[in-house]
Amino acid sequence: MPARRKIDPTSKLIAEWPLSPAATLGSSMRARGIFLEIRARLPPALRNLLHIESRVLTLRLPEGSDADVDAATAIVSKAMQDIEDLPVIPREVEDILTISSGERHRWLKAGRLQSAGTRTVNLRGRARKITFHVFDRRHIEDVLDRDLVTVWREHDAATRAENRRRAAAKAAFKRAQKRGREAPHSARNGRDESSKAKLRGWDDSESEGLLR
Repeated sequence: MPARRKIDPTSKLIAEWPLSPAATLGSSMRARGIFLEIRARLPPALRNLLHIESRVLTLRLPEGSDADVDAATAIVSKAMQDIEDLPVIPREVEDILTISSGERHRWLKAGRLQSAGTRTVNLRGRARKITFHVFDRRHIEDVLDRDLVTVWREHDAATRAENRRRAAAKAAFKRAQKRGREAPHSARNGRDESSKAKLRGWDDSESEGLLR
């Protein structure tokens, strides 16, 4: 993520656009993402005019600059019309729902988190591209409002406990089977030793003429 730029205190405030809670879902990460998305829509020469201050987008003209602020204002104003429809990217989902990356991946695979498609971007300063899932804001808002994260975590904990119980039962069953196989073997060995002792006694008796 680009480093935050310091705002020139001498710059002139041209326009500002507050970001609504419906758009940010209470997340500063989401607010920052919206700012970067709108900033990317501006021509390179105008991008440095746009800032974010306490979840308010501001357009500021540095002293002595002759940048086309009217064009920048028009672009940002148009982008703000559908700001709530911007898809939610992974790091924003994790911040909004207070979940880990592992939980996001697991719940996406299970179909609990519903993908709204994928996006492919170039990694900054690299030739390699990455593709990731994005999410509909309304879906994430529904998960948040219904506290489904708590429900999913409780379900996962119960599933892990049940899996441990089954694994323990399976291990105990295998141990019992092993003991069952060893017991007859030990009994057979005992009988063999007993038979050998009897045979040795028979030979002794015969050699002493007791059986004659």
